[in-house]
Amino acid sequence: MKKYYNSLILIGILILVNLLSYKFFYRFDMTSDHQFTLSNATKNILKSLDDPVTITAYFSKNLPPDIQKTREDFRDMLEEYAGISGGMVEYRFVDPSSDKDKEQEALQSGIRPVMIKVREKDEIKQQKSFLGATISLDERKEIIPFIKPGAPLEYELSTAIKKVSIENKPPVAILSGHGEPGLDELSQVEQSLSILYNPETVDLKNVNEISPKYKVALLIAPKDSFDTGDLQKLDKFLSGGGNLVLAINSVEGDFQNSRGVIVNTGIENWLQEKGLNIEHKFVVDFDCGTVSVQQKQGYFTMVNQVKFPFLPIIRNFADHTITKGIEEVILKFASPMKFIGDSTVNFVELATTSDRSGVVDGNTYFDVINKKWTSADFNRPNIPVAGILEGKLAGDVDSKMVVYSDGDFAVTGKGRNKVNDNNISFLVNAVDWLGDDTGLIELRTKGVVSRPIEQKYLTEDASGKRSLIKYLNFGLPILLVILIGIFMMQRRKAIRIKRMQEEY
Repeated sequence: MKKYYNSLILIGILILVNLLSYKFFYRFDMTSDHQFTLSNATKNILKSLDDPVTITAYFSKNLPPDIQKTREDFRDMLEEYAGISGGMVEYRFVDPSSDKDKEQEALQSGIRPVMIKVREKDEIKQQKSFLGATISLDERKEIIPFIKPGAPLEYELSTAIKKVSIENKPPVAILSGHGEPGLDELSQVEQSLSILYNPETVDLKNVNEISPKYKVALLIAPKDSFDTGDLQKLDKFLSGGGNLVLAINSVEGDFQNSRGVIVNTGIENWLQEKGLNIEHKFVVDFDCGTVSVQQKQGYFTMVNQVKFPFLPIIRNFADHTITKGIEEVILKFASPMKFIGDSTVNFVELATTSDRSGVVDGNTYFDVINKKWTSADFNRPNIPVAGILEGKLAGDVDSKMVVYSDGDFAVTGKGRNKVNDNNISFLVNAVDWLGDDTGLIELRTKGVVSRPIEQKYLTEDASGKRSLIKYLNFGLPILLVILIGIFMMQRRKAIRIKRMQEEY
């Protein structure tokens, strides 16, 4: 009878715990960058909503377990959003697979089905499924056409809510007229900017001035020379309190001819007058990206990935709002920069190369295959490649410039190659900081994680340490299992001996 009552008490406790956990939900987030905790940026977006936002989630039912988890995670997130917003976020789930009308609704909303492999009766077959959502407020609408399983959901959902909740976005000027890439070549930058701003192209050659309605203007990878009049327009913009983002090339790599060349646009001399010297040299770094090289091996032509120090991977960042959450940026043919100004202008280094970096003359030949890089090539550590100029840069009014010594690091180009998300954030964060709207910086870099092996473990001197770690990873779990087995065996043996002693 006592056992029966104990069972009832246990069942009652379990029911109570379930009821309480449903009413008072809390998630313990043990990840290093709090992947499962809503950021302050998201909370501020939700609390600032003046009108209700409607989210319609189009998810098919009968999904495989790993994809079904995405549906449940999305529902949990929407519940949390609704609670924080004070009821300003309303949501509903629709199964487009249940009938033709709902499927048509999903298609008209911009949600396209995807084919998913499912196992049914020991057979693998393709199943048409929907995994998307729409976010709407009045006539404004944003679409998340496909919610990728395992991908961070918060950024996409929060930025979509932010976009529909802003009625009048401030404009941002993207300067042109000197061979700069167009918006079609800056698709990722434009997409990221369009959350908070209206990016507008301004042809510097065809305007008398950069309109004061722009708080921030971007000048990205100009190729043609600037005349005195164009430089004066930049000065006038700064003297009126405007802020600039400059990403410029003082050198350029020509892969087709395997050569590096010097670039002169006049911006370099203009920057020197402001106190910043960008050298006509290439930065090279031991910590670098790779290029594809065709090499013949017998009768076969193999494509190999070869390290190319002219593509430095930057991991040293200042503790600044612009660099918050950024772990690494890959540059394409960067140059060294050095502050040469006086006390009227303040310079802040935003990013530098690694401890093993150096410089190469601007007019050089790329010998990708035969060049043997040694420590002598990397004798100039921690070279600045991005920085901020603040002060009276033109006239008597304080203004700011964020300068990058690589003009192409955020350029997508006309192909379909996607630029590293951190590269885009590194540029767009500067616009947010200069425009005094830093709310999305924390959110933009959340979920962009890189965990490279530290260089100190990759040297020849560290080979013994690498072997030790390898053998520990392999042997320690086995040793723990054996020890637990011995402990359990001894424990059972002691229990048997004790029982035998009690019987006698």
